[in-house]
Amino acid sequence: MSEDSTVMDVLVRRADKLAKRRQFFRSAGGVGLGLIGGTILGACGGGSSSASAQSGPTDPEILNFALNLEYLEATFYAYATTGAGLSSSLMSGAGTPGTVIPGHAVTFTDPVVQAYANEIAKDELEHVTFLRTALGASAVAMPALDVGYQNPSGAFSKAAQAAGLVPAGTAFDPYLNDETFLLAAFIFEDVGVTAYKGASPLITNKTYLEAAAGILAAEAYHAGLVRTVLYAKGIANPSLGLIASAGAVSNARNALDNVGNDDQGIAGATSSISNIVPLDANGIAFSRNYANVLNIVYLTSAAVTQGGFFPVGVNGTLHMSA
Repeated sequence: MSEDSTVMDVLVRRADKLAKRRQFFRSAGGVGLGLIGGTILGACGGGSSSASAQSGPTDPEILNFALNLEYLEATFYAYATTGAGLSSSLMSGAGTPGTVIPGHAVTFTDPVVQAYANEIAKDELEHVTFLRTALGASAVAMPALDVGYQNPSGAFSKAAQAAGLVPAGTAFDPYLNDETFLLAAFIFEDVGVTAYKGASPLITNKTYLEAAAGILAAEAYHAGLVRTVLYAKGIANPSLGLIASAGAVSNARNALDNVGNDDQGIAGATSSISNIVPLDANGIAFSRNYANVLNIVYLTSAAVTQGGFFPVGVNGTLHMSA
């Protein structure tokens, strides 16, 4: 049995175990629990009908949208850490396979940043492999990606220009050093967290939901790690301007996603507090729907089907921004 098959078998067995556990509680004293649960669901607007559950995107559509984002992240980190992109064996699938505007390896000077980069690169590669395995023949192909560094009109350069990190018409190299790499990673990681959280209520298959929750947790760890290192470096060396730069990237995302001021930088309200974990007033992380996520990665606040880091769009049915 292959390692991928083993992973899926474990998830299925775990879902079966959870289902049996739920059945046990329904059978043993479940009347009271059911009434309480029903009351809470009713008060919160829960308990949707099958018709309403089917009105949104299907589980494979949601996972394929996530796979597009994982292709982007995995490719960026692969170039940053190895100087090469993903294996061709991970690019095939439904839809139109695309080419990559490539990056290059970062010359890391901070061994801690390099170690973190290597760890995240490994995780993102595993996400791609897992989602492709879970989706099987319905997995979309890797679309065209722009993770380049030489073109002033390239995706990273346009994002950096919008945030004021470089002047208009100037190329931005996310692979230049530890600091530009961290700022580039910051563009992606927070978006990944909000995308998975926004998608989680829409997933109906419990096995897929558990897997998505696991990836969400991994992306949240990544985002916290990147935000922490940026903040620490910014405090240690204020002349780098990393805290202000991260705030500028956050503001640029806010200007793109069409959902108000739900994005936050890494500085707290006062100098004595950081903002490593961006939360609402209830201490809850923010969500974005797929269209708002596409606004950010397409680098536009308009309703379009391509642009930015996906020059010809993502593969799959969920492909238009808001």
